[in-house]
Amino acid sequence: MRFFKSLLSATLLIAGALAAKKSPTERFSEYHTKALSSSPLKLSETSYKSLTSTPRDYSVVVLLTALESRFGCQLCRDFQPEYDLLGKGWVKGDKKAESRLLFGTLDFVDGRDVFVSLGLQTAPVLLLFQPTEGPHAVASKDPIRYDFTTGPPTAEQVHGWLSRHLTDRPHPPVQRPINWQRWASAITIILGGITLLATASPYILPVIQNRALWATGSMFFVLLFTSGYMFCQIRNVPYVTGNGKGGVSYFAGSFQNQHGLETQVVGGLYGILAITFTVLVTKVPAIPNPRYQQVAAVACGGTIFLLQSALLSIFRIKNGGYPFSLPPFM
Repeated sequence: MRFFKSLLSATLLIAGALAAKKSPTERFSEYHTKALSSSPLKLSETSYKSLTSTPRDYSVVVLLTALESRFGCQLCRDFQPEYDLLGKGWVKGDKKAESRLLFGTLDFVDGRDVFVSLGLQTAPVLLLFQPTEGPHAVASKDPIRYDFTTGPPTAEQVHGWLSRHLTDRPHPPVQRPINWQRWASAITIILGGITLLATASPYILPVIQNRALWATGSMFFVLLFTSGYMFCQIRNVPYVTGNGKGGVSYFAGSFQNQHGLETQVVGGLYGILAITFTVLVTKVPAIPNPRYQQVAAVACGGTIFLLQSALLSIFRIKNGGYPFSLPPFM
């Protein structure tokens, strides 16, 4: 059995040596012709050694993978469609081979000895072999390895990685096929939404065109943001704090700070004040009974006075030097 294994290995080495006798230009032309009909190239141990042998006047990207389910390589299966898309799109956009780049895939089943010779314990592994001669030659013969630590990359990410290493060459863009299912889903959703709006418009339009609803909503947001809501969200301020004497401080003692409860109190006071003014201006004059009208006006005036007193007292907490106040909140 060992004899046959040794014989097989020797045969592969001889085949690789014979293939390597071809000039780099001949090897590139041979494999580029195959890539025009099927890219990335499906490699064996022999074709891998032939394609990556030196000298080279071209670049090679080889994906070493293990796609069979028995190996349990989910990352391999997730990345393979993206790699195939990149390889096909590159060859399609560079039919004249001006970039001098080939794509290949070697599965563990077809290249066990290659994995062993490279000392690989995991998959996938993406290697970029640079030219050793010609205008794009580099000093090091060792391949450049892509980092898979962040998970399966997209075709665009690998394209960017290749573009950084293959300078002064064409970089055909990634061409993703049209996702007709997504387009059909989007059109169906849009048409369904239009149909729903057309059907429900007699019920929705009166609500949308309701002036009182818009006025209430506008008033709510005006009060919300003028009371300091965004300040609290940006600064992530506490709801209340201790006063250092075992009690609770509901209001911060400066204009540079604010508590969460303070925002709600000030917003509530402004809201009640706005409602009271609205009632005083729009509702009280419409009361037919003069006596009731007078009582309502006095009640609104008293409410406004108390609210202004409360707001002034809060302002004095924020600014201790403020000299003015109104009873009963002195």
